[in-house]
Amino acid sequence: MNKIKRQLEVTKDGSHTLYVPELDEHYHSVHGAVQEAMHVYLDAGFHFSNKDPIRILEIGFGTGLNAYLTLIEGEKSKRQVEYHSIELYPIEQEHLEKLNYPDQIDYPNRQLFYQMHQAEWNKTIEITPGFHLHKIQGDLTKQIFDGNYDVVYFDAFAPDIQPELWKEEVFQKIHDAMAPDSILTTYSTKGIVKRALRATGFKVKRLPGPPGKREMLRALWLKEPQEVQNS
Repeated sequence: MNKIKRQLEVTKDGSHTLYVPELDEHYHSVHGAVQEAMHVYLDAGFHFSNKDPIRILEIGFGTGLNAYLTLIEGEKSKRQVEYHSIELYPIEQEHLEKLNYPDQIDYPNRQLFYQMHQAEWNKTIEITPGFHLHKIQGDLTKQIFDGNYDVVYFDAFAPDIQPELWKEEVFQKIHDAMAPDSILTTYSTKGIVKRALRATGFKVKRLPGPPGKREMLRALWLKEPQEVQNS
C-alpha cells in the first residue's frame, strides 16, 4: 500500500493534506488540517489531560502533524512527553519534503518536524529533552502495546475505508494498554465506533467537531465496559 499514489492538497486553513485516490480518502480534513489536529487531538486530548509526564499513543503517524503539534504544545506547557505512534505505511520522502507544516505553524525550530520523520523506527529517540518519540512500523490489528498510556489519538482512516481498525478487539487491546483516568479522542462519531468503545470499557462523550464536522468523540477510560447502546 505504501506504493500507491498519494497526492498533495491544500486545505482551507492553508496547510497540506495527502489524498489517496485508490481509497478516496484524505489524511486530514480538507476544511483545515492543522485546525482539525489541534481541535480533535490537542485541545480535546493533550490539553484535557493533566498528566505530567504524559504518555501518548497515536494510531496512524501519517504526515507527522499530530506529533509535531504535540511536541510544540508540550514545550509551551513545559510537560515531558513520551510519544508512541504506530504506522504500517510510512509516507515517501518526496511527500515529506513538500509538506508545509513547518511554514504554517509558528515555531522556530522547523527542523524538528523532519527529525521526527527521519527518526529510526521501533526505537525510542530523543527529539528534544522534553519529547521522546517511538515510532512503531507495524499492523495495529497484530500489535501488542506495553501499556499505561494517558492519551490515545485514534486517527486511523475512516471506518468505511479500514473497518478492521475500528473493531471491538482493537479497542479492547488499546483499553488494556491505557492507564486509569486516561482518554481517547477521535474524529469519527459513527455508531459502530461508539458501540465498540462502550463495549470495551469507555465512557463516550460527543463534543463539537472541528470546522466542517459537526461532532467528534472523547472517550474516558473505565474499568468495566458500559452497556452497549444503539447509537
